[in-house]
Amino acid sequence: MRKHVLLYGLLGGALIAGLKLIEYRWIVVEYSVEIYGALVAAIFAGFGIWLGRRLTGRAEKVVVKEVMVEAPVAFVRDQARVDTLGLTPRELEILELIAAGLSNREIAERVHISENTVKTHSSRVFDKLGARRRTQAVQLGKDLRLIP
Repeated sequence: MRKHVLLYGLLGGALIAGLKLIEYRWIVVEYSVEIYGALVAAIFAGFGIWLGRRLTGRAEKVVVKEVMVEAPVAFVRDQARVDTLGLTPRELEILELIAAGLSNREIAERVHISENTVKTHSSRVFDKLGARRRTQAVQLGKDLRLIP
């Protein structure tokens, strides 16, 4: 009896496997263009996702590092240097505002003078310090202890 059940089960399994094989071959032959199209689309989609992730890079990591900084010493202007260079209080004020990063227009609005007057004051400051650019004038002003 066991042999018959086992033989019947094996023949049934073989028959089902044969039918599935025939069905599979019919599906592959009947829908081959659609299957190949889907495979090509899946390959291109996978490649596009991979390439997009490679080109966009990783998320930026922000590293915060605490550094011990000495407390700033109160700024003391070198008045002898100011007198030697012949800088006026208005020119020092203009130099401080340049160091604060303000444009000529913003400086003019802040101190209530025309933009041309700001240009005149700043060119006199540049001449007295021997600077060619705003950044150079600011650096020289800090080095000479004219501005904080």
